Formats: sequence, C-alpha cells, structure tokens
Amino acid sequence: MNFQLTEEQRLLKQTVRDIAQKEIKPRAAEVEASGEFPWANMRALARAGVVGLTIPVEFEGQGGTLFDAVLALDEVAQACYVTAMALLGEIGVQSQVIAHYASPAQKERILPRVARGEWMLAICMTEPDHGSDVGSLRTNAVRDGDHYVVSGRKMLISRADVAEVFVTYTRFDGVPGHKGVGAMLIDRGTPGLEVTERYATLGGEYLFGVAFEGCRVPADHVLVKEDGFKKMMSAFNGQRCLNAAITLGQAQAAFDEALRYAQDRKQFGQPIASFQGLQWMLADMAIELDAARLLIYRAAANATSGFPSVVEAAMAKTFSNEMAIRVTNQALQIFGGYGYLKAFPVERYLRGARFGAVGGGTPQIQRNLIAARLLGRRSAVRGE
Repeated sequence: MNFQLTEEQRLLKQTVRDIAQKEIKPRAAEVEASGEFPWANMRALARAGVVGLTIPVEFEGQGGTLFDAVLALDEVAQACYVTAMALLGEIGVQSQVIAHYASPAQKERILPRVARGEWMLAICMTEPDHGSDVGSLRTNAVRDGDHYVVSGRKMLISRADVAEVFVTYTRFDGVPGHKGVGAMLIDRGTPGLEVTERYATLGGEYLFGVAFEGCRVPADHVLVKEDGFKKMMSAFNGQRCLNAAITLGQAQAAFDEALRYAQDRKQFGQPIASFQGLQWMLADMAIELDAARLLIYRAAANATSGFPSVVEAAMAKTFSNEMAIRVTNQALQIFGGYGYLKAFPVERYLRGARFGAVGGGTPQIQRNLIAARLLGRRSAVRGE
C-alpha cells in the first residue's frame, strides 16, 4: 500500500511544520508550565486555516480529510503536546460529529466560529464512574416541552475552561443501555452548567469536571438521538487515529532529539552513537516509529465518509500509544542523567506520550474491539 503524499498534503505538512517549529516549539515549555490554554498558538494555527482543517468549505473550513488531520497533528505534537491536545478538539470528533450529524442551523451557528478560531469545543463523555463503558453513563436528558432538562456529571474534560459549546454524551429519557445514548450541544452560560474541578496533569494540560444541574436545553440542540450510540462511536474511531498521531509526534520529536544527542555526546573519546548497543536502540526506535506511522496512515487513508474502521483505528491507536511510551523512554535513556532534567525536552515528550494510552480508550479496550472482530462478533464496548 502506497502512502505517497499529494502535493497539497506535502504543502500542508510543511506549512504546519513551519508554524510548529518557529512559533509553537519555542514557547512549549512555558505553555506546559503555565497550564493555561495556548491561545497564541491556536490563533497562529487558525490564521493558517489549520483549526478549520476538517470543517467543510461551506462553513469557512478547508474541507480536509482525516488523513490531513493526522499529518497536521503529528507536526504540532512534535512541537508541543498541550497545543496538539488543544487542536485535537477542533479538527477531531467534536467538529466532525457536528459536521456529519448536526442540523443545518447548528452547523451554521457553530462551525464558522470554530474554523476562525473564535470558539473552542469540548467533548463531555467520561463520567466519575464510567469511562469506556459509555452504555452505562448516567447523564440524562428528559423531554420537557420544547426543551430537554439535562442532569449529570462529567470528569476529565479537556478545554472545559474555554469551550463555548459542550458536545455532551447523554442518555435520553432514561432509556437504558446503548439504545438510550445520544448527544446534545450545550452552550456555555446555560443555567445549571458549571465547570467544577480543575486537575493538573502529567503532560501539562489541565482537565476539568463539568456538572449539569437541571440544564434546560432547547430541543433543537439535540445532536444525535436515533442510533446515537452507533453514530458517536463511529466518529470516535477518527479520534483514535488522531490520538495516535499525537503520540507519534511526541515519539518522533524525542527520537530526533536523541539521535542528535547521540552524535554530539562523546564518551571514551568517541560519539556515543558509535557504540553498537546504542545503535541498536536507535534502530529499534526508528522501526517502531515507521510501523506506527504506517498503521495510522492506513486507518486514515481507508476512512470512509470521514471515519475509519474500528479495527484499523484500534490497531493504530494501540500500537502507537505503546510505541510512544517505549521510544520516549529510550530517548531519555540515551540522554542519561541529562534526560532526567527539565532543562532538556525529552522528559516532556515522555510525559506527553503517556496520555495516549489513557485517553480515547485504553489499549486494553482496543484489544477487546480487535478480538471481537477476529472472533466474528460485534462489540458492545465503544466500537460501534
């Protein structure tokens, strides 16, 4: 299978790389240390059309594909994990479920503002007692005239401090199991919506708690209801590819730093790269990076209607997540004691890479999905 990039994709990759390396990377350590949302970086990306990359052209976006999004996120992640996670929401599942499933009025109201970098989106799925088990979530929306009354709590939510619209997974009218699950678009400022806890993370990004206490949401803010679980989970397969792209970028950046250091650092009168043991480490890291990239590219290139298959996305995410932990760890080892210092960037890449296997469905959940298909049965866990 040939993943030769088109001229347009090469231009996209170079454009994002220039912004990432010249504007984003120099302030990456500062962004991580502050924990604040990287507005300056996001505005730079918005000016270049990257924030609206996967938004349809008719809503001021670029009309790009999932493959385009993978290319962009890889480059941004090589410069700054926190900024890559911020961009993920605008080119990932939040914008895509709106582009695919929202009403024309909802699209017109939200998507142009996202494309211009004016509005950020948050996806509210994880709950205090339910993460991967989406079919058991407790947040509930009850019809009351021309509104729904939404009550529940969400946990570990990215961008909740700045989001204007919360794409909220909810149960409708108490219908049990997967059949009752869908999603609503809930605006910041809706009475009863409160951003509660704020959690500092290993990678530098802040996560938040969100409470919905009897929020009255107009019925025309329902995003998906019929077949809601299936639709939202299909969209989430794209998120798995983008999660993998971020971990790939973190691992690539760590590898590049380690490769340069190994050629510059001298011990026993010669560069440490001349020692076979270290050469094998570098070779194994390069092999793993290439394998992860090919799995991600395959899943993204084969995506139909914008979303990849559950198996290809799960394979890409599992391998890339676990690869990134190994590669960033080996990169730190090559730096020796210096790698353990915050003055050098490799420890930051290691911490950023670690999130991939936690967010978006763990490798264990991905293996369940893969095994279910191998055994010829449909999965009831975050697959379809």
